Amino acid sequence: MNAALSRNWKHAVVTGGAGFVGSHLCTALLAQGASVTCIDDLSTGARENIAHLKGRPGFAFVEADVTEPFRIGREVDLVLHFASPASPADYLRLPLHTLDTGSLGTRNALAVARAHGARFVLASTSEVYGDPQQHPQSESYWGNVNPIGPRSVYDEAKRFGEALTTAEAGTHGTDTGIVRLFNTYGPRMRGHDGRAVPTFIRQALAGEALTVTGDGRQTRSLCHVDDTVRGVLAVAASDLRGPVNLGNPVEITMLGLARLITELTGSRSEIRFIERPTDDPAVRCPDITLARGKLQWEPEVAARDGLARTVDWFRKRPGA
Repeated sequence: MNAALSRNWKHAVVTGGAGFVGSHLCTALLAQGASVTCIDDLSTGARENIAHLKGRPGFAFVEADVTEPFRIGREVDLVLHFASPASPADYLRLPLHTLDTGSLGTRNALAVARAHGARFVLASTSEVYGDPQQHPQSESYWGNVNPIGPRSVYDEAKRFGEALTTAEAGTHGTDTGIVRLFNTYGPRMRGHDGRAVPTFIRQALAGEALTVTGDGRQTRSLCHVDDTVRGVLAVAASDLRGPVNLGNPVEITMLGLARLITELTGSRSEIRFIERPTDDPAVRCPDITLARGKLQWEPEVAARDGLARTVDWFRKRPGA
């Protein structure tokens, strides 16, 4: 992180802190010397993700649903709102909870930030761009989203969260920022969460066929979680309201990803093509001009290296 964009946080609240990205944020903040209160209802997060933090000075876990108002009993200077089902398997299973977390949960997290005069950062998503007609996608693009499609509960929850965060800043002067995360991967993903990277790795290690949707030519941009966390904390340390795209501008096709994971695992699994989901985006690639220019941030972990590290993590946890 650029030294000019560092802040010495005293106490951070991370909602969704037992989730994939949230748990990495908790770890990074503690490493920087901050105290961390992790809030999670464990509907999609897991205690195992924060087990390594148990007993660490300055770390506290609160099992709670952020759709209900909550208070923090000590001073807070940073609120990172990362609570939300984020994988298709989760938000299709929990559609109303996803919408409530994006609306009521965001309002409640904003209320905590306002009460403490804290910096607030909302985790939004590249899904706000839908099946984009602009490529790569810049923050000024309004998106091409189906508001009643199967993915809409997640897309619209995040779009509403962005609107609410923007209105909060304009109305109450709360110090807010918005990050739009593109496809992030790495350790602590769940093998059955429905996203391509953990699905392909799980299948390859089990000797199962890798299930590629459609013809496999649709693209994604894969950003290792370490890079994502660096970007989030850079936005937190800045005065940017955003939104700010955080992702890897290097695209890979889903067929190419399946072949790369087959190679990295040494698997003999075949590739099997299955039906492509409704509203599945054809392309997904961030324009990170803003993050590069204002934050001096860009991804550092190459896909091959990051995927190899992720494969190694899954090998050591066959039940993940």
